[in-house]
Amino acid sequence: MMYRLCALLMLLLSCRLVLAEPPATAPAADSAAPAPQAAAPAPQAAVPADKADAPDTPTDEETHRPVVDRIVAVVNTHIITQSELDERTSMITAQLRRQGVQLPDQAILVHQILEKMIMDEVQLQYAHDAGIKVDDTQLDQAMARLAEQNKLTLSGFKEEVEKEGLTWTKFREEIRNEIILSQVREREVENRIFVSDNEVNAELEKEKKQGNSTPDEYDLAHILVTVPENAPPAVIKERQKKIQEALNQLDNGMPFAQAAAAYSESPDALTGGDLGWRPSTRLPTLFVEAAGKLKPGEHSEILRSPNGFHIIQVINRRTPNAIANVNQYHVRQILVRITPETNPKDAMAKIVGLSGRIQGGEDFAKLATLNSEDESRNRGGDLGWISEGSTLPQFEKVIKTLKPGEVSQPFETPMGWHLVQLIEVRQASDSEDGKKMAARQGLRARKADEAYEEWVRQLRDQAFVDIRLDDH
Repeated sequence: MMYRLCALLMLLLSCRLVLAEPPATAPAADSAAPAPQAAAPAPQAAVPADKADAPDTPTDEETHRPVVDRIVAVVNTHIITQSELDERTSMITAQLRRQGVQLPDQAILVHQILEKMIMDEVQLQYAHDAGIKVDDTQLDQAMARLAEQNKLTLSGFKEEVEKEGLTWTKFREEIRNEIILSQVREREVENRIFVSDNEVNAELEKEKKQGNSTPDEYDLAHILVTVPENAPPAVIKERQKKIQEALNQLDNGMPFAQAAAAYSESPDALTGGDLGWRPSTRLPTLFVEAAGKLKPGEHSEILRSPNGFHIIQVINRRTPNAIANVNQYHVRQILVRITPETNPKDAMAKIVGLSGRIQGGEDFAKLATLNSEDESRNRGGDLGWISEGSTLPQFEKVIKTLKPGEVSQPFETPMGWHLVQLIEVRQASDSEDGKKMAARQGLRARKADEAYEEWVRQLRDQAFVDIRLDDH
């Protein structure tokens, strides 16, 4: 039980689990994630009142004077203290040991952990500025689900957390932050990813040429050393030197997980660089080509991509036996678009008014013909059959909650405001549909991974960050 609980916490700290339903978010004008906001000015190097006034401030036994917590980093207007860094380091060190990962040099590990805290902080500040919040009701629901997943009552779950040396209040706030970070990724990246039919067909054609009726899946780990966009040759050379050091260590027998913890600049560095099982459609072509030449346990040479240098390790590989059946949904919709010229309040008022008229008994198809702002209005809003994985995540999430004949509440996507009526559900056993679904989902996930890494990198580059570790 102890191991499972700690593993769960570390997974939350490292892997952006979605633990609560995200709130409705503002639409985007296009499919690209926006550039992050400009960095705030540097604050004075002082401990804020909420930290300085805390009742549990440590006291020097000799002088009985308060001990001021040292600042190890400033991130825009927020500080990270030595005690916060020490607490996170203790948790991650314990987890790595439980996983059997040989620890890198302490100074390197501390630097990696601090950088992870900085990356989280810039995203949390962005979420705060964007008005993304998780209230106590959402948090309570998430905590109840975590307890259920661990086969515990909520009080029993609290006891297990506290046995690990964590306060319940601190644990709850960590979970709150993880939910917020998940919602930031969904809003700013995943909901804006679009995969066209042409991309799907091109992916299937590529697999056909490679002779793969069913794409291989790989269990991978990786090491990433980033290279800033438009970096000068001196910076590229310094970055290349770092990845070469990692490769030399691997060639000399260092375990891959230890090398990842020491050298990788990816968010999964502190879990040994583990990417888990991924279909080849979700992996960059660069990775797939390298992985195809490796046996389980082997690592690649240095790979170069637009965002930096990589080394991958194939932990295992498999070929799925069959394509699962695909659920398809026959739906109608009414769409009210939001454009730069549209007043968002007017669009919301229009969709709410249409929802009320449908609830009052008016015909959905007739209202769609008169009001929907897309080409489906010519068919009474009929979108035909939609396969799983072939539409926007928010749209699919809503239609999956409906029963045939039911009409949704108004909801928002980057396209605008929607009302949806589910007409019928069927299961398509055609393997071609299954292949298309798998290809689309893989391409969407790949695009989301790449877009998220780039978005966070931009956010980090534009933030004011002052690292004050003695060994930095």
